[in-house]
Amino acid sequence: MESDEAAAASPQASGGTVTPTPKKRGRKPKSKEEESESGGKMKESSVGKMTKTKQSVDDKYSQWKGLVPILYDWLANHNLVWPSLSCRWGPQLDQATYKNRQRLYLSEQTDGSVPNTLVIANCEVVKPRVAAAEHISQFNEEARSPFVKKYKTIIHPGEVNRIRELPQNSKIIATHTDSPDVLIWDVDTQPNRHAVLGAASSRPDLILTGHQDNAEYALAMCPTEPFVLSGGKDKLVVLWSIQDHITTAGTDSKSSGSIIKQIGESGDKTESPSVGPRGVYQGHDDTVEDVAFSPTSAQEFCSVGDDSCLILWDARTGTSPVTKVEKAHDSDLHCVDWNPHDDNLILTGSADNSVRLYDRRNLTSNGVGTPIYKFEGHKAAVLCVQWSPDKASVFGSSAEDGLLNIWDYDRVSKKSDRAAKNPAGLFFQHAGHRDKVVDFHWNAADPWTIVSVSDDCETTGGGGTLQIWRMSDLIYRPEEEVLTELETFKSHVMTCASKP
Repeated sequence: MESDEAAAASPQASGGTVTPTPKKRGRKPKSKEEESESGGKMKESSVGKMTKTKQSVDDKYSQWKGLVPILYDWLANHNLVWPSLSCRWGPQLDQATYKNRQRLYLSEQTDGSVPNTLVIANCEVVKPRVAAAEHISQFNEEARSPFVKKYKTIIHPGEVNRIRELPQNSKIIATHTDSPDVLIWDVDTQPNRHAVLGAASSRPDLILTGHQDNAEYALAMCPTEPFVLSGGKDKLVVLWSIQDHITTAGTDSKSSGSIIKQIGESGDKTESPSVGPRGVYQGHDDTVEDVAFSPTSAQEFCSVGDDSCLILWDARTGTSPVTKVEKAHDSDLHCVDWNPHDDNLILTGSADNSVRLYDRRNLTSNGVGTPIYKFEGHKAAVLCVQWSPDKASVFGSSAEDGLLNIWDYDRVSKKSDRAAKNPAGLFFQHAGHRDKVVDFHWNAADPWTIVSVSDDCETTGGGGTLQIWRMSDLIYRPEEEVLTELETFKSHVMTCASKP
């Protein structure tokens, strides 16, 4: 164990720089080592501006860190030499008395001095009410967490912009990169690779074709059938079925061996098999930024884009929109999620800094979007929204302001919440990241546990931060239940408070 932790703590070496062309929501990545080396070359005005911003961020961060023992049941902080633009939970591997072991999918977005990688990690998730309060805030921001261990590295052809797992078997994942194709990986059977400059890319198990231009972010996998959905710069939404390419074991998360059907003896084993689209859907006027399946039907899905539109589709009725919501937001839409508990509710997040909640039974008025509610608690573009797998009214949103907000729609109408200074519905704010929170994922196997990643280019000089955290259950449990529990500790608290 000690040797593993020592290896995990050692920094990754970085060499020369070959920077790719920055994208709209991307950038030229730098490792923390490289940033520190080039820092002296910056202009004085830029340094002064950056120092002022860094002081402000550091002050807020110090304030948050002091509150960690009160606000959190558990928190693990993991330093990333290279930023990860996506993070997803994989299957739970085993359970023990005080913690569970689970797969975690990450990536390394490099500067070209080493290959871009898809990382499969093993994570130890401490169970509720196990971690000591005084321990969870005692972490070094520059260190790797002992709870997160790299298990396997896949050399990815291009940077990994988005990772999504197949709900029926989370050992199968899809990735987006800067190309028109969607790549499908069976992470168990992919060989472990050593990421060095010049190493050949790993071979995907399947390649999904059909886009006419790069598809970089919009990606979803269906909860009811092995379908994949994607959107891209070609303004198209593309649907695939990978049913015929998965063995019968592919829907069993406990299966071993390959779950992607292998090419026959006469096939070419040096190239990945490709799959054409089941359907191509036209209706957007600009880049499609995110897509989501209905939780109850593989034939129904939605998409959002830079045209400020939310579109609902039904594959059974053709390739044109069923409903097109014009001006769903006041700017580009970045993200969308469909409520797994109530298939009438859809969340959207935008560059206008807001999150909006739509009911698909009443989407528009005179052609313009009419959300049920607008959630306004971010100070920068919203990058990711996701409903809680545990409670129908709860969801999270992360943004370029470095915050991950947790909301409860049921609290919007409560008088006590309306009287507070906080935005209506906002009941928890995770402020542990010091730069834009590019992705997060609720843990379906461990409710109220979240993994989140930030791209730390602007504030900490490159790299990224991965955090796995669970807020105190005293925050989200019913008030009467919490007060009853606290009453049992009242005499002890009063005794402690009376001591000089």
